[in-house]
Amino acid sequence: MKIAKLKNKSLPARRFLENSSLLLLGSLPCFRRKFRARRLACSCTFLGALLIFSPIGFAQAGAPVDNPSDAAKMKDSAAPLSHDLSGVWMQYRDGDVPGTPGMNGVNEHFRPPLTPWGQAQVSAAKPLSGAKAVAGKEDNSALRCEPSGPPQVLVLPNPWEIVQIPGRVLMFFEEQHIWREIWTDGRPVPKDPDPSWLGYSVGHWEGDTLVVETVGFNDKEWVDLYGNPRTSTTHLTERYRRVNHDTLEQQIIIEDPRVYTKPWVSPPKLHKLEPGWEIAEWFCVLDENRGYDDVVRKPAGVAPASR
Repeated sequence: MKIAKLKNKSLPARRFLENSSLLLLGSLPCFRRKFRARRLACSCTFLGALLIFSPIGFAQAGAPVDNPSDAAKMKDSAAPLSHDLSGVWMQYRDGDVPGTPGMNGVNEHFRPPLTPWGQAQVSAAKPLSGAKAVAGKEDNSALRCEPSGPPQVLVLPNPWEIVQIPGRVLMFFEEQHIWREIWTDGRPVPKDPDPSWLGYSVGHWEGDTLVVETVGFNDKEWVDLYGNPRTSTTHLTERYRRVNHDTLEQQIIIEDPRVYTKPWVSPPKLHKLEPGWEIAEWFCVLDENRGYDDVVRKPAGVAPASR
């Protein structure tokens, strides 16, 4: 696997290589991107290119800002931007995992008490991160190249892009090149949708905040990296507000009475606009995952032989 060197200040790829439990969940593509300096001609041309799914590389013009509180004050909020969430967004590096950009949009520290059933599921999980993680013993749908869905895909250390068209908001994720549809044409949240990886998402505006409700999930992945369950009864709410031109605020709220005794309300998470970035093509290839398992991930859990 080739790790591309980033222009300017790069994300700490070396630390990621030492933390094998995170690599296979989509962290590695942060460092495999092809960084080519490009300028986007104009928003209309860019939008048109995206809508026909033109293959593009990923360019980084500069490193993410580490201090969101300062960055959020750089520009005053502008009323015309209140319903414009378009752009490539990357979360700030203010998370709990050293060397990673955030990954705390679903914040473990704010998780409510679990139901007995939920506790049994968490106890049986073999997470990719956290105090329970054991190198080489992890288990997650991503290790089998199964797709990531919300809310987990929203908090992984990869950028995503928002494109708005009449009646819909589209989200393009670098993670496994997933794209997501949020309906904003006034339709209600469906009562009994078929279970799926991404669920069924409906959005509406409350002032300057886009509120997205998603239901109809399958139970094949977790809500985060710590093994907290997502089930067919999970009701996910996301709140998006453009604080200023360069800053997007996201808040994730999880409700599932089967797992959690009350709603799991994480604090708002800030993301930085990256106008010089492009979403890379990246897919999970099972043979590559297995090769990485044999060479890096599983050996990482074996104690070195004593001399």
